[in-house]
Amino acid sequence: MMFKNKNIMITGTNRGIGRTMLEAFAREGANIWAHARKETSEFTENLKHVSEINAVEIMPIFFDMTNSLEMKQAVKEISDSKKTIDVLVNNAGIAHGGLFQMTSLEKMRDVFDVNYFSVLELTQLISRLMVRQKKGSIINIASISGLDLKAGNCAYGTSKAALIAATKVLSYELAPQGIRVNAIAPGLTDTNMTVLMEKKAGDAMVRETALNRLGLPEEIAQTAIFLASDKASFITGQTLRVDGGM
Repeated sequence: MMFKNKNIMITGTNRGIGRTMLEAFAREGANIWAHARKETSEFTENLKHVSEINAVEIMPIFFDMTNSLEMKQAVKEISDSKKTIDVLVNNAGIAHGGLFQMTSLEKMRDVFDVNYFSVLELTQLISRLMVRQKKGSIINIASISGLDLKAGNCAYGTSKAALIAATKVLSYELAPQGIRVNAIAPGLTDTNMTVLMEKKAGDAMVRETALNRLGLPEEIAQTAIFLASDKASFITGQTLRVDGGM
């Protein structure tokens, strides 16, 4: 197993890609700090199930990504546990679509707070723990919307573009400490977020892909596993498109 005795933190593990990554890393033997904004019986039961079938330790951790005090307290719990954090996967985020003239600055700030600033804050806190062990891997889940900026993406797309830019900068700054920083830019993926899209818009995006289908959460998870592993030990500062050919 690729991550036996390794400790990984993944944000937004209650659904979608985050939940799939939790299950995929657990199958590879990883012990996981599983983040969600709040506790639910379904979330707790899933963590227990994944932990038991894979014989790994899964530790739930709850905080609002935009609440700095909650985040710092959660990271303190991790630090106090004396466990290393070998991999951080910044997955939590929110989607938003809307034309510039119809999107309030308040909404833009909300999107940036979750998709960009909260990610930087958590990365800053966790990377300080990684520096102690002189090794680590940080993976930011971005989006092709941050690479292929189009009308209607003044909030979401630009927040992901900022995250992609930060990934490059952090890769240079953290490399001397043995920490790699990369991003994944998924295309349209079969999750509950996709269900919220208008069918016409979703169908049009699928037609734009060379493979003519939605991506699967497992395909994003396997990309994260690769980037987190020693197989990607010479890869940093990169954004991998997983988009079916767009």
